[in-house]
Amino acid sequence: MTNDRPTRRPKSARDNAEALFKAPKPTVSEPAPRRATVPGAKEMVTLRIDSEVLAYFQDGGPGWQDRINEVLRQAVSAPVDEGLRSNELNSSNDG
Repeated sequence: MTNDRPTRRPKSARDNAEALFKAPKPTVSEPAPRRATVPGAKEMVTLRIDSEVLAYFQDGGPGWQDRINEVLRQAVSAPVDEGLRSNELNSSNDG
């Protein structure tokens, strides 16, 4: 008995289900527009700091996040050491 049709590999139920889904089309979306910020508004961020630093600020009671913000604000406005540029500052430079 001769079979003129080419032999096909039987499809599994999974192969049949996968065939029903279309391949996703790559989309290039534009970045979300920046929202207008309210002057003085604070932004929520996630920050990793040493546990000793966190304990120091939390020991002062409520308002510890505001105290951290104030210290960071002072650090930003402080002049940078003449020997190091701001992009060179890291923990390996600590004395």
